Amino acid sequence: MFLKLWIYRNTRLNHNAYRRIVSGEDRRPGVGLLRGLLGAVSLLYGLVMRFRNLLFNSGILRSHTASIPVISIGNITTGGTGKTPLVIWLCGYLRGKGLHSSILTRGYKTQPDQITDEPALLAKACPGTDVIVNANRVAGARKAISVHRAQVLVMDDGFQHRRLKRDLDIVAVDATCPFGYGRVLPVGLLREPKGGLSRADAVIITRFDQADAEQMQQLEQQIQQISPSIPIAKAVHRHTHAATYQNAKFDMEELRSKKILAFCGIGNPNAFFRCLEQNGLSLADTQIFDDHHPYTQDEMKQIFERARSCGAEMILCTQKDWVKSALLSPEEEDVVFAYLAMELDFIEGFDKITPLIDNLFSNQSEEYGTISE
Repeated sequence: MFLKLWIYRNTRLNHNAYRRIVSGEDRRPGVGLLRGLLGAVSLLYGLVMRFRNLLFNSGILRSHTASIPVISIGNITTGGTGKTPLVIWLCGYLRGKGLHSSILTRGYKTQPDQITDEPALLAKACPGTDVIVNANRVAGARKAISVHRAQVLVMDDGFQHRRLKRDLDIVAVDATCPFGYGRVLPVGLLREPKGGLSRADAVIITRFDQADAEQMQQLEQQIQQISPSIPIAKAVHRHTHAATYQNAKFDMEELRSKKILAFCGIGNPNAFFRCLEQNGLSLADTQIFDDHHPYTQDEMKQIFERARSCGAEMILCTQKDWVKSALLSPEEEDVVFAYLAMELDFIEGFDKITPLIDNLFSNQSEEYGTISE
């Protein structure tokens, strides 16, 4: 992530342009040379990540242990793989078991205890669950236990954050771009060499419906080559309805009758647009912003002007974008602004994942825990 940020700031690239370069889609003169330079940095980065993992595996770098279960939801690539819907599903599952959970999140571009972007979405979507924003997951865990009396910790985006030991590592793999073009950052999207997937306890393939049968078979084979006995589940992102700031709701059938401008600032924007098209929505125009983009009033005004110019009756974004843009949008009666509600729906392997979670609590006492020094 930090390598990507450096590239954006020093080469004036946006997220979508960066993906076109590393995927090989951008074939302009000079781009091949840039990919070559990024490849040299990638080799060094891959070595650093392997060495770091070796230090943790050998115990030279120490992981802190909590006396309550820690479940990590993470990925092996940067960008949107569907971690947030998976965290929301997990917290709902734990709540259904009568367990009080706390979410530990780094909170990209936030200060400790500041709620923005994904943390705000998690707080809204997980009632009764505390959201602890702190890049120091160990400090966040201490607060969750001592202040919020958590019985289970859910690490959002925790696979590479190994200072806090976890009892269950669940990794989301996006079917549309599972291994980040096969290279580690910055010439690919892998956060670490894909062999790191061997540390995971389970894999959930997200956006299962956006890949064909042959692609899915190849992906499962690749995962099993890395970790032969790992449980694999498959899930889709199911859109249920759209909702406005005034809490007006539109079901999917109503949305199919409208001309729509869609925008987003997420890790995998094309996956969002494909989902809209698969749901039969008519897209008059689309607009892509960088992942975690901080919207301004001027930008929202421009989005509304763009919607009117292309004849759109409605503007749609993701719920993650909504929490940062809704209060900045102009009040326009001629164009409806709404977010598209989404939930995780397991297609296969649900029965492989839930026993792994349930087993963590089979012998847990009702006493609250601590963090080892």
